[in-house]
Amino acid sequence: MIDGLPDKGVPGEQVLAELRELRGADLPTHGGRLFAYVYDPAVDGLDDLARAAYAISAQVNGLDPTAFPSLLAMENALVGAAARLLGGDDETVGSVTSGGTESLILAVKAARDAHPDISHPRLVVPSTAHAAFAKAAHYLRVELDVVPVKGLRADPEAMAAAITPDTVLVAASAPSYAHGVVDPIPALAAIAAERGVRFHVDACFGGWVLPYLRRLGADLPAFDLSVPGVTSISVDLHKYAYAPKGVSILLHRTETLRLPQYFAYADWPGYTMINPVISSTRSGGPIAAALATLRTIGDTGYQDLALKTREAVRILADAVTATDGVRLYAPPETSVVCLASDGVDLFVLADELATRGWHTQPQMAYADLPPTIHLTVTASVRETASEFAADLAAAAAAARARGPIELPPLPPLTPSMITPELIANLAEGLGLGGGDFSQMAAVNTLLNAAPPPLREALLTGFLSLLQRPA
Repeated sequence: MIDGLPDKGVPGEQVLAELRELRGADLPTHGGRLFAYVYDPAVDGLDDLARAAYAISAQVNGLDPTAFPSLLAMENALVGAAARLLGGDDETVGSVTSGGTESLILAVKAARDAHPDISHPRLVVPSTAHAAFAKAAHYLRVELDVVPVKGLRADPEAMAAAITPDTVLVAASAPSYAHGVVDPIPALAAIAAERGVRFHVDACFGGWVLPYLRRLGADLPAFDLSVPGVTSISVDLHKYAYAPKGVSILLHRTETLRLPQYFAYADWPGYTMINPVISSTRSGGPIAAALATLRTIGDTGYQDLALKTREAVRILADAVTATDGVRLYAPPETSVVCLASDGVDLFVLADELATRGWHTQPQMAYADLPPTIHLTVTASVRETASEFAADLAAAAAAARARGPIELPPLPPLTPSMITPELIANLAEGLGLGGGDFSQMAAVNTLLNAAPPPLREALLTGFLSLLQRPA
């Protein structure tokens, strides 16, 4: 264990060496073999540039733009770029946030606070909407109405039926994270507009690549502020804009729509607090790094990266189609390849792929949707995609030979029964006590068998077990 506060200071080079050693245990963030969590364009020199830009503004505080006008200029430049890309006009305004979850929380806050007369505000989302909407509803005490989808996409008729006089916001995805499909945004936005309700497009995941895919001829519906009825849209720059982590954009069609997003408080002896986003103090480092990234890649550069991504998706999708034991679960129309079982245990398959250097994201069953494996495809995958087919076939054959995971009989559990002691014993029994998370098929099988509330309790307990000093 590292001593976070030694008696005497440690030389800087030793500290850096320790950090590099710790990083050695992480999954690879570059190289086109990690299909979740990170976004790699494989652009030479971009990491060094972003780090240098970050360092220039790391000590700048976004709390007061009049004290640090450089940060104000950078934020306005990023918002302007996003507005131009996503169908905005001269009336469009926006804010730079720390990530997609913050952007969605603020979109819900703005909608809620625009209707102080509604005592029990409600948010309508399709069941494929990102879990951050549930987090926003929980934090902001907004009721969440989750509407079943039809064919993995939001169902306009069902969404319309869910809108009530207390609905303050309707939201949908472009694309959904789990399956990479775009909801019917024009139809949904028209319904919301007819009912006088705000409509938010969650384009946090793939919103920066969709415009370029459409330019390249992809058959994708309009999804942005060019669609009548769309009142706000969010897009993460640390995803397909390939900026370092910690930058998202929330756009509103007009300044009037944005104003309820702000928090202001003057009734205390200190400075008047005015915050457009959740944080007060904010480092300028991520914002400077994002601006440097956008200006270095440029519009034509992003189109080239989208083309590489599209080619990689096609190669991976063809590999899935050609492999016995698996099948494509969703149309590979954006930047996601989503596969389901056609005879093999998907959780065993994920482990077998990991042993071959491919790190995927297993997804649990939900309602009538089966377990799937999610592949987030980035531009860097174009160079490695041709290697995937043989490894997928070998992994599927190995998974078939191993057979499905068979769990031992488990006692009936409820969320209230999950204690730190039970979690510690369970982690030890599943081989997680030593911190090796490379073979997770048994764990994922157990989680998949658990109903969502129990799964939440188990994972909360496990994360709590990890996040404590030894």
